[in-house]
Amino acid sequence: MPYDPSAFPPFAVTVDLVVLTVRRHALCAMAVRRGEPPFQGRWALPGGFVRADEDLAQAAARELAEETGLRVHDPAVPAQDNGAHLEQLATYGDPKRDPRMRVVSVAHLALAPDLPAPRAGGDASNARWAPVEELLQQGGYGRDGETLAPLAFDHAQILADGVERARSKIEYSSLATAFCPPEFTVGELRRVYEAVWGVALDPRNFHRKVTGTPGFLVPTGGTTTRQGGRPAQLFRAGGATLLNPPMLRPEV
Repeated sequence: MPYDPSAFPPFAVTVDLVVLTVRRHALCAMAVRRGEPPFQGRWALPGGFVRADEDLAQAAARELAEETGLRVHDPAVPAQDNGAHLEQLATYGDPKRDPRMRVVSVAHLALAPDLPAPRAGGDASNARWAPVEELLQQGGYGRDGETLAPLAFDHAQILADGVERARSKIEYSSLATAFCPPEFTVGELRRVYEAVWGVALDPRNFHRKVTGTPGFLVPTGGTTTRQGGRPAQLFRAGGATLLNPPMLRPEV
């Protein structure tokens, strides 16, 4: 039998973005207030529909640029000032996740250093950073006395999955350096781990572990006093992408 596309119900594909950064020593995610139905006025993750002429990676990069002004980090250019790490997270396809029609979402995780206030775009009427603990614990986000409501669609689950991906992956990979500027100190990297995990780490043990893997961190030859106190050595992410042995997350 020849293939008949009309024999199958139509459905759409979207990309949703878990955009994480560290602001004021806290792990924060971008939340946007929806300006259109469904869930008009509710907070959600940034994202949108995949266009007919783009693949998933292109759609995610476009939405990231539209919502945050960030471009995707190019590994071939190690010292970008405004590049974001972007990776595919998971696919969500519950038939009832979107009341408009059958919509399958391919979620992506985006990480970048301390980011400025986001700008709203697309169908988002407002956008801002919110501490992930606030979003995850309450299932919604409110301010100025507004009633808290769950995040739109299944975005609470997507956000939780994205945060857990980041928390688990920095145990053994160089992902934490995506939260840092091109040149950073060991202390600044430690504060990223502390923000993502929500714990305090012993500075000496941390320094020993991250400098103990050859090629994980590479000295730049410079120093900085931006954290106060004595000049601290500056590093950049090296070619080694795995931390060996891994730095296991402390139990809280």
